[in-house]
Amino acid sequence: MRKIHQHLKERQRQERENYPQNLGLRVHRALSWLERAAIEEDLDSQFIFLWIAFNAAYATDIDDRKGLAEQGTFNAFIGKLHELDTQQRLEHLVWKAYPSTIRVLLDNHYVFAPFWEYQKGLKEKNEWEDDFAGAKRAANTALASHNTPVVLAIVLSRIYVLRNQIVHGGATWNSSINRAQVRDCVAFMCELVPLVIEIMMDSPNTLWGEANFPPVED
Repeated sequence: MRKIHQHLKERQRQERENYPQNLGLRVHRALSWLERAAIEEDLDSQFIFLWIAFNAAYATDIDDRKGLAEQGTFNAFIGKLHELDTQQRLEHLVWKAYPSTIRVLLDNHYVFAPFWEYQKGLKEKNEWEDDFAGAKRAANTALASHNTPVVLAIVLSRIYVLRNQIVHGGATWNSSINRAQVRDCVAFMCELVPLVIEIMMDSPNTLWGEANFPPVED
């Protein structure tokens, strides 16, 4: 990942004068967090830095009460990336990652939000199991029809559950209980985040919207 970051950073230095301010800020911030993730050896920390890098590129508030699944703006962002990805890098990533990371995440109920709703007593056992089976069917349908944006949205919704668990203090650092999902999520994000940044750099004339928390001079 260090080489990928270095390549993207060198390109950003050469092109940044031609970027609109909002895109320039998103890319600059995302690359800074990608660099931090690249030099980190601890998986939990690496996961957090990768998520921040992704969110810096996305740069829109995510309401934890709703999550990614109900975020229309998030789904629109993924759809826009896919439309701009003329080299089909995202589709290649999905099919490359499916035999390992994606399939494993889809089968892992510990990164499925309704499972935790059941643990809290908000759902019955059969309800979350039905939800889990339905979500897997939806993912398999999207995979069969090569609907890359839907597959990515589903996978990222699983990763978001792990993000909430770690960031909100619902997990122990370096816990043996969640090593598998942390490892798998890091592996996927290591490939996805640089692609997101690269596609955005390829499309400087696209309207990306205002970045969150713009720099303010005193």
